[in-house]
Amino acid sequence: MKTENITVPLRDGTMGAYLAIPDKTPVGAVIAIMEIWGVNDTMRHHAHEFAEAGYVCLVPDLFWRQEPGVELSDRNPAHVTKAFDLYYDFDYDLGVRDMEDVMAFLRKHPAGNGKVGAVGYCLGGKLCYLMCCRLTGIDCAVAYYGTYIEHRIKEAPNLHKPFLLHMAMNDKWVQPEVNDFVERRIGGNPLVTIEKYPNAAHAFARLGGIPYSKPEADKALMLSVDFFGKYLK
Repeated sequence: MKTENITVPLRDGTMGAYLAIPDKTPVGAVIAIMEIWGVNDTMRHHAHEFAEAGYVCLVPDLFWRQEPGVELSDRNPAHVTKAFDLYYDFDYDLGVRDMEDVMAFLRKHPAGNGKVGAVGYCLGGKLCYLMCCRLTGIDCAVAYYGTYIEHRIKEAPNLHKPFLLHMAMNDKWVQPEVNDFVERRIGGNPLVTIEKYPNAAHAFARLGGIPYSKPEADKALMLSVDFFGKYLK
């Protein structure tokens, strides 16, 4: 595969991003939306996973307005403090708008086929939910253990794009009662698929992270690739 760091033009600036392009003819494009740790080795790994599955994959630097190029780790206490400071100052509405611009960029990318999906982790998972609820034009989206979806649950009646939600059922950031509430509010939508991981902790797919669990990560990746295959090819 070909990988590179690129700059994506936005309506109010430019955003750095990591791009992975498969060797074979791509079958669509995917925006991989980061957790609170920046565009780090974990997110590059996710980009490679989806590129290996045949998708152009772009990882945007969500924190570009706050601190461009930040790379953090959950194993460094100072990084944890910084990550949460960035997280709680993050503007979700601007984030969705930025993802619209990234989507427009990918639709025109010569390696793509015009279709664009999104996959998001934690913070990125909530953005995927919002993109499916709002008129962003995204073709479909996958959320891994999206945090604070319940804070925007009023938007659930507007969810109009195929949406796959991976729920970690041993998640200290998304408690069981919150998972139950979110499932009750969106689970009846025929466009929504919810996959549950009974023993998984938050961020079970974060390779190199403390909660990483390969069996759950492998299963979720397989289901996500199948989901994209259904809606992006």
